[in-house]
Amino acid sequence: MSGQRARDLCSANKCPLLLLSLLVVYISPINSVSAGELKTETYNKYYNYDELTELLKSLAVKHPSIANLTSIGRSVEGRELWVMRVTKDISAADGAGKPKFKYVGNMHGDETVSRQVLVYLLEDLLEKYGEDQRVTELVNTTDIYILPSMNPDGFERSVEGDCVGKDEGRHNAKNIDLNRSFPDQFEEIHLNAEDIPEVTAVIKWILENKFVLSGNLHGGTVVASYPYDDSAGHSTDGTYSRSPDDALFRHLALVYAENNPVMKTGQPKCEDNVNESFPDGITNGAKWYDVPGGMQDFNYLKGNCLEITMELSCCKYPPSSQLKTEWENNRDALLAYMEQIHIGVRGFVRAAKNEAPIADAVIMVADIKHNVSTSRFGDYYRLLLPGTYSITAVAPGYIPMTVAGVEVKEGKATVLNITLLSENDERSTATPNPESSTDTSASSSNSGSTDNNSNSGASDKAADLTIQPQEFRHHRYIDMELFMKKFSSEYSSITRLYSIGKSVQKRLLWVMEISNNPGVHELGEPEFKYIGNMHGNEVVGRELLLNLIEYLCRNYGTDPEVTQLVDTTRIHIMPSMNPDGYEVSQKGDVEGIKGRNNSKNYDLNRNFPDRFKLITDPIQPETLAVMNWSKNYSFVLSANLHGGSLVVNYPFDDNLEDVIGYSKSPDDAVFRMVALAYSQENSEMREGHPCKEMSSYPEYFQDGITNGAAWYNVHGGMQDWNYMNTNCFEVTIELGCHKYPPVADLQKYWEQNRKSLLQFIHQVHRGVKGMVIDSKDGSGIPNATITVETIHHQVTSSSLGDYWRLLVPGKYKLTASAQGYTSDSSSVTVPKDGLEIVNFTLTRIPTHANGQETENTTPVLDPSVREFQALIKQLSTQSGLDKLIQDTPTESSFRYQQYGEVSEFLRGLTLNFPEITSLRSLGQSVEIRNIWALEISNNPKVQEPSKPKIRFVAGIHGNAPVGTELLLQFAESLCVNYGKNAAINRLINETRIVILPSINPDGRELAKERDCTSTVGMTNVHGKDLDTDFIGNASQRVSEPQPETRAVMNLIQERGFTLSVALDGGSLLVTYPYDKPVQTVENDDTLRYLATVYADHHPTMHLGNTGCPNSVQSNIPGGVLRAAVWHSHMGSMKDFSVDFGHCPEITVYTSCCLFPSAEMLPSLWAENRKSLLSMLVEVHKGVRGIVKDKNGKPIVGAAIVLNGGVRVYTSEGGYFHALLAPGLHSIEAVADGYQQQSQKVSVSQFEAASSIIIEFDMENDIFGLPRELVVASAAAAMTALVLTACIIWCVCSAKSNRHKDGFHRLRQHRDDYDDEVRLMSMGSKKSLLSHEFQDESESDEDTLYTNKL
Repeated sequence: MSGQRARDLCSANKCPLLLLSLLVVYISPINSVSAGELKTETYNKYYNYDELTELLKSLAVKHPSIANLTSIGRSVEGRELWVMRVTKDISAADGAGKPKFKYVGNMHGDETVSRQVLVYLLEDLLEKYGEDQRVTELVNTTDIYILPSMNPDGFERSVEGDCVGKDEGRHNAKNIDLNRSFPDQFEEIHLNAEDIPEVTAVIKWILENKFVLSGNLHGGTVVASYPYDDSAGHSTDGTYSRSPDDALFRHLALVYAENNPVMKTGQPKCEDNVNESFPDGITNGAKWYDVPGGMQDFNYLKGNCLEITMELSCCKYPPSSQLKTEWENNRDALLAYMEQIHIGVRGFVRAAKNEAPIADAVIMVADIKHNVSTSRFGDYYRLLLPGTYSITAVAPGYIPMTVAGVEVKEGKATVLNITLLSENDERSTATPNPESSTDTSASSSNSGSTDNNSNSGASDKAADLTIQPQEFRHHRYIDMELFMKKFSSEYSSITRLYSIGKSVQKRLLWVMEISNNPGVHELGEPEFKYIGNMHGNEVVGRELLLNLIEYLCRNYGTDPEVTQLVDTTRIHIMPSMNPDGYEVSQKGDVEGIKGRNNSKNYDLNRNFPDRFKLITDPIQPETLAVMNWSKNYSFVLSANLHGGSLVVNYPFDDNLEDVIGYSKSPDDAVFRMVALAYSQENSEMREGHPCKEMSSYPEYFQDGITNGAAWYNVHGGMQDWNYMNTNCFEVTIELGCHKYPPVADLQKYWEQNRKSLLQFIHQVHRGVKGMVIDSKDGSGIPNATITVETIHHQVTSSSLGDYWRLLVPGKYKLTASAQGYTSDSSSVTVPKDGLEIVNFTLTRIPTHANGQETENTTPVLDPSVREFQALIKQLSTQSGLDKLIQDTPTESSFRYQQYGEVSEFLRGLTLNFPEITSLRSLGQSVEIRNIWALEISNNPKVQEPSKPKIRFVAGIHGNAPVGTELLLQFAESLCVNYGKNAAINRLINETRIVILPSINPDGRELAKERDCTSTVGMTNVHGKDLDTDFIGNASQRVSEPQPETRAVMNLIQERGFTLSVALDGGSLLVTYPYDKPVQTVENDDTLRYLATVYADHHPTMHLGNTGCPNSVQSNIPGGVLRAAVWHSHMGSMKDFSVDFGHCPEITVYTSCCLFPSAEMLPSLWAENRKSLLSMLVEVHKGVRGIVKDKNGKPIVGAAIVLNGGVRVYTSEGGYFHALLAPGLHSIEAVADGYQQQSQKVSVSQFEAASSIIIEFDMENDIFGLPRELVVASAAAAMTALVLTACIIWCVCSAKSNRHKDGFHRLRQHRDDYDDEVRLMSMGSKKSLLSHEFQDESESDEDTLYTNKL
């Protein structure tokens, strides 16, 4: 931290460099380390990254019951950010009742003492657990996390003995100071996420864990520094920047300083500043010097965690001989500081009705403007100094509970358990019942020491106490934009201003997010949205939403209701959906239509896809932007603010008969509940007689609400689309009879609607919420379906696995289900005005091999593999890909390129990015142009069968060159961002990407720009449509394939490809095999699914309306069709790929115009970029594995039969990879000479490929008979033959003795008989020992005797 000064005072003298190679201590790899092999710590050497990694792994292996090692991310250069968790019962994923503590070291790579001291602390905790009482109690009662090195890249570049630092190792590998890179309360930090992966990982780690206390260890002086680290003025002279917990921070810093013999003196006497002093060894950060973007302030403001920074030594990288002294100076301080996590107040917040834990309840301490919140188990930890406090617990749907007179004493924390009543529960007359002086339970039903304020009671007081909007006026677009930018700047800690798109006239569609953690979806926190000014001349909603932004910002932290809403809800406010219409609207308009529609004169509230009527109008950019926005966020509740009447209108807005009449949705009761919540707070609306002074409006709406279709039919409305296509429930609120009222009326509208606007937001916390959890690893399951028995409308879980289901009070049965998991059901009672938390734990459907359930033999994954799986899961969501695109902007001058330019472009990629690209020619066209294939991977010249291989192809029709340009841009984007973006790095490192930008270059040279329908250039120069030339069976081919076709066929037949994507033009859809007319397609569900993935990531394709003037079929569900239904023909490339390459291929038609103008290329790239990236993600899904025999030898060429039909084959190494639609699938493995193996595997829409290992036994059948029978029969036959031979020998022996004399006589006449005996022996057909088996050594006597038998 003190490095800013150190750089200025850097001395030319450098301490002698110690040769680390002389001090290397070998640590065995984790797989070979036994508990007894750890060497005794010597405290006299630094551990480099590899040594540190092996040591940490060894410690985790030696102490498995209290230690667990994980990585929270990687550095720029790919080093793991190792975190060791130490606690009792380490197997518990996240237990209740233990506060979380963390130490972070080596944030500046050249400040190295912290790194070693934290290693020594880990060894101390682990080795002394069970022996040292102090250590044992800490480990038993605290969830401890230690990150020894946050900047491992910087450490590797640092030099031992360098005391003042020369920046070689202070910064990360992108030369960025990590302690200036965190979001700041006073200054906007502008950095690319890919340049600071270390900070990104730590931020994610902080936000996902509710740490209570933390220490950030540095070097360069000796002092404990506490927040705030900077001030609004960023004074270089030093300004004391006081936090709300200043006294507590001073205490925490003193605890550390007083236990460090050097620090407590306040006189570090560092060589670079001998006279520098710190009273008591502590300092306020900003008072010392200003540090914007520091980590300790981020922890306090965003992370629920109090953190201070400890500077441990004057010398940043002292000689290793000093390490033991540094450890001795800091051991007691480290332990004493950790023990402070147990001071203050702690307890649980539970619901009164069923004692269920209340997650994310806010704990507020009177007179201290800093809140903490409960974990998912309802536990909280509020560090406080000794004293008497008034503590309030606030949770959505519950009556706030204030406990006065809470006494905090020295030592262990006071236990204060709080029970909250639902807002409508009957109050009990029970009194407080303290269990002891330090253990108290309080209920919101208690009297005496409690202050109970319901929302309704506090609401009227709020108007007097809160800060109201300061000015009421109409805001034109520029004025509105500046207003939103002003509040975003002034209240940056709770706001985020972003745009979701542009209007027809290119005005940005601004949205203000208001949340205690803007920009982040917090687990369990619902997303809410307000939209105004959809009709440009209905302006009241626009102004009310600007008023609401001001009101929420100005009253956050002081008004309990506003604070509660902002802390527990992620609120998104779009004041104007139709800024173009507003600009032409007329002030004073009562019931006119000028400005109602957008600038193309389309009514945006008739422009959404409808369930009953086909909307033929083209989808407008404003509509499209809102649709994509609604699908990318987990919105739960929404309101669309209109004008022209005074009523809340709820779905459905239309019906099949297109007549006025009540059109009830499955959630009619919920819609009535939320609609009434708004209308009941607006007295004029509640009366139900709007516009009484206007005779043209004789309506009556009971209670101020109405069903949409019961009022009048609206086809293409936004509220119905939200309900039918997202998880969001939306109503339409008509705010008044004058569409564009005078300025003088605006304050009245605010006063009438303020409470309604707030009360409606409260409704997002009604019903049921919770998590859908994987029982195996505790992770959230995305896209799980939540079904309510008797209500035919489902919602799905978010990408993190959390869900929200709005319900009216009552009893329900909920069921959670997900692809590849068993379902789980739960009965629940939803309280009045309350919220129930119901978590579902789903079990993966087990893998079955040969009909038998098998144990999961998947090896424990190393952090790198787990990280990649997490990346695939993240990128499988719309928001994940959106962030990737946001983080990898492209800057290109889009234009069409001729063949020569394409060739030069591809060569340029290989010259500039040789480590990840390889270019080869597959062959040549008729006119001798190369058919280029560019491979992008981290080993492009090495065959790596274990990695999935994807093929992108374009230009099969030369008159449709858009695909060529898209693939060239795609290749450039991947190459340029390699090394800059972590996600791109991993995708390229784990995938073999082959790009064929143009397979008909001759035809391309003939085609003309802006020819949208011309066939010139469609074929090759022989006039052959190449997409009819891929005939695999020689018997069906009437002529030799074209040279272009042959080149691509050879590539396809190399096999090894997992997926292929072909880009064409002339429409806007995706087709999948087959092109040829076939009755059934064996893997139709998988092929259709792959096509759907591409279409769903395209902003308009998935809508199914091609909008093409010459389209044969304009309405295509989901934008996806089987190719034969579109244009049936033989000899297509995709059919050949499936039949002969065993690789699924889809064809994407990118635009209605075959050869649009070059000006269209940027928008076409923007439309297709996310879809192309989604294919790189999708290729890692499905099922993958290895086939081997019992001895572990891989089997090449084994057939993997999918669901009894489609086959893929194992490649070198026995690897296979097959894409499958989400669901349960049967896998059979077949190879000659081996028993057939079968398994069932589950494939998830969001998970990386299921990895399986198939082991073959030898074939059990011989000649169609069981192996055991054949072997037994052969053994029996051999045994019989041997016995027969023995019997014959015995008989012969006996006869020989009996006829001994006769044989003597024969010997006397041997010469006479020799010839006759020999002939008889060879000619006898009755001989038991024929000549084939005859022993050449047998005696003449035996021969004669045998023949006589």
